[in-house]
Amino acid sequence: MPTFEGAPHKARQMAESFGEDAERYDRTRPAYPEAMVERIVAASPGPEVLDVGCGTGLAARQFRSAGCRVLGVEPDARMAAFARRGGIEVEVATFEAWHPAGRTFDAVVAGTAWHWVDPVAGAVKAAEVLRPGGRLAAFWHVFEPPPAVSESLAAVYRKVLPGFPPQDGARPKSALDGYRPLLNKAADGIREVGAFGEPEEWRFDWQRFYTRDEWLDQLPTSGLLTRLPPDTLSEMLAEVGAAIDAIGGGFTVAYVTVVVTAARL
Repeated sequence: MPTFEGAPHKARQMAESFGEDAERYDRTRPAYPEAMVERIVAASPGPEVLDVGCGTGLAARQFRSAGCRVLGVEPDARMAAFARRGGIEVEVATFEAWHPAGRTFDAVVAGTAWHWVDPVAGAVKAAEVLRPGGRLAAFWHVFEPPPAVSESLAAVYRKVLPGFPPQDGARPKSALDGYRPLLNKAADGIREVGAFGEPEEWRFDWQRFYTRDEWLDQLPTSGLLTRLPPDTLSEMLAEVGAAIDAIGGGFTVAYVTVVVTAARL
């Protein structure tokens, strides 16, 4: 179960590690709820969207399908190259260092990426490029397997990666509790800038069933595992696969996609 204490935006090595296997990332990471995309588009004054940390273009393609014109900003050139192959225009930079060159947008969005951006500097940059009434929307998938599955997987992590997760604090009661520091930092950063209305939190609940192979396919795209030595990763995947086999070969994951959003004053 993830926790987001500290300052993840400073962990640049992890932040820019996902392009190691961009094709796997794009293939296995879940899309965002269409209802979420539709709500963000409806709450924005026009169709011009800036996608911060656009990665392989997962969210960007969804906003394009909803009728938007999308420009991506992505620090990892490998991810940007993949997104371009899908028809998304992408500029390679961190959002804080990116130069808008006078361009403005109706929405600034960030799919599972805003925690890699300084929450205050990012909100300042968003305010600079948003038109009046434009919307900043950062969103994340929060996922939680059934308790028995979580316990089995946690046991594997403890075996293969001793000391993980850190035991120096109370364990979150739920996945959403684990994400709460991240969500609060995003909202607090928006408030601090003083250029937005009061941040809102929107949530979209859904479920997905994973087979053993589907879960193992996506596992190497998680931030912690992208930097594991190959032997350790192989051991992790074998142990997780055995754990899933022991509980029937698959399981249903409860997802909540959470949006922290505010309108430019």
